[in-house]
Amino acid sequence: MALMITDECINCDVCEPECPNDAIYPGEEFYEINPDLCTECVGHFETSQCVEVCPVDCIPFDPARVETKDELMIKYRFLTGND
Repeated sequence: MALMITDECINCDVCEPECPNDAIYPGEEFYEINPDLCTECVGHFETSQCVEVCPVDCIPFDPARVETKDELMIKYRFLTGND
């Protein structure tokens, strides 16, 4: 699954620079995650870096974007050009 940011986000700015795929961006009211770019840090790290640094625990899995670890790895390879 891709991750999403809920309206509990306090716009603290700590998640955006942690995303290796530049999937996190400021939305109209709070930060958002582009699900086409989110790999849950698969291929980069063992854990999702935005979730690790979020002080309010507002970054759950997006139930609308169910993806397996294999699918996330394929997305990672596509986005980075790494095989």
